[in-house]
Amino acid sequence: MDIQARALAIVEKLKEIYPETDCSLEYKEPWQLLFSARLAAQCTDERVNQVAVPLYAKYPTLEAFANADLDELEAIIRPTGFFRIKARDLKHAAIWLLSKFGGQVPHTMDELLEIPGAGRKVANLMLGDIYKQPAIVADTHCIRLSNRFGLCDSKDPKKVEFRLKKLIPPEEQNDFCHRLVWYGRAVCTARSPKCHDCELFALCARVGVK
Repeated sequence: MDIQARALAIVEKLKEIYPETDCSLEYKEPWQLLFSARLAAQCTDERVNQVAVPLYAKYPTLEAFANADLDELEAIIRPTGFFRIKARDLKHAAIWLLSKFGGQVPHTMDELLEIPGAGRKVANLMLGDIYKQPAIVADTHCIRLSNRFGLCDSKDPKKVEFRLKKLIPPEEQNDFCHRLVWYGRAVCTARSPKCHDCELFALCARVGVK
């Protein structure tokens, strides 16, 4: 089985396991997904979702974030780690969105990368989830599983992103990444992968096909 065939087989198997899947970050407005994705850096989505409840209650609009007192903002998001730089990025991102994009989240990679705190991972998440464009979110789960499956041979997020763009059909890319997150948490974990319970065992370059 060549690598392209293996990639397609993995896509189909993950679709069987998770027929319906979505982003694990909870949000109501596009900008909330943008902000929560920033908070998720070096933090679990579960903890971000917990923090998001009081955060968006206190700051329900971009205007509220733009006018936020940094000390108060830092206190709320402290559990997500790196709270000082994250608080600064959220405030500056709100100001940026209001001043340059009329309060809307832009829909191109170049524009998204202009937003304070938004890198390619966050930008791809917005393109895929909000605008339904083909997008590879090269987070830790995506990078780890793609390497284990033998689809990539790099830990560099940008290299993994562009490699998977060549292997995964455009219409499958966004959901594929979400499914990797779910599978990476439940089965193919970082420290103790449950290979004996893995439905992708036969397709895995690490222990299955070579």
